[in-house]
Amino acid sequence: MGELVVAAKITHVPTMIMSEDPESKLHGCRQHAIDGHKEIAKIAREKNVDTVVVLDTHWLINAGYHINANNHFEGLFTSNEFPHFIKDLPYQYEGNPQLGNLIADVATEKGVFTLSHQVDSLALEYGTLVPMRFMNEDKQFKVVSVAALCTVHSLESSRKLGEAIREAIEASDSRVMLLASGSLSHRIWPNEEYAANNGTFTISKEFNRQMDMRVLEMWENGEIETFLEILPDYAEKCDGEGGMHDTAMLFGALGWDKYKGKGRIVSPYFPSSGTGQVNVLFDL
Repeated sequence: MGELVVAAKITHVPTMIMSEDPESKLHGCRQHAIDGHKEIAKIAREKNVDTVVVLDTHWLINAGYHINANNHFEGLFTSNEFPHFIKDLPYQYEGNPQLGNLIADVATEKGVFTLSHQVDSLALEYGTLVPMRFMNEDKQFKVVSVAALCTVHSLESSRKLGEAIREAIEASDSRVMLLASGSLSHRIWPNEEYAANNGTFTISKEFNRQMDMRVLEMWENGEIETFLEILPDYAEKCDGEGGMHDTAMLFGALGWDKYKGKGRIVSPYFPSSGTGQVNVLFDL
């Protein structure tokens, strides 16, 4: 029997990559976020995790749900959005097609049409690649990526997909870390306002920051039912990344309103390019 043993909501900001570069003006600026990734990965290794399922808010889909469950991933990645931030990033990971296929089967049986793909030319997106850069340096974990930039999907169907992920994990032989890879609020600074507001290190709306802080307080206090009640409005009014479908999937896997655990902030909240970012580990 498989088991979900680690669950987290994580950041994937491109400046984490730039923070590694000694020649960059941003060298060291995201070390706390990188350290948070490594702390979560250390816990995963201690719990004998063998597979990471990443809910990737940078993989855009327009119909159905999709899983990148190839046997092997390898290539060089340059971001279409930010080619000056992430350029020629090498990656090489093993996959877990059996788990990806099982998730798709279980979800489809629940009425949520989902396809699992093994296509060599279907590349991973940076919502997966950035965290794997810091969490999977030794390539110990197999990788499965689930599309979570959902344009025509309901949060309810994403909740059901999360349930399917949990059921498929428990029907497999995999020990899994589940990562909701996306920000909290996500209103990026308008281009003409970015420089004047030191955009790399600031939030674009104080309202969004206040909401982010209240959400983190809810997670830390275990006020999950209340959070889930406000999730649709939070996602809409605070421009949640990917519509916060990654978060709906995560809490679907955790048990939705039956979940009685709490979140623990691993990396302090920080603004980035107008958005709100954090690493949070959830009780299991």
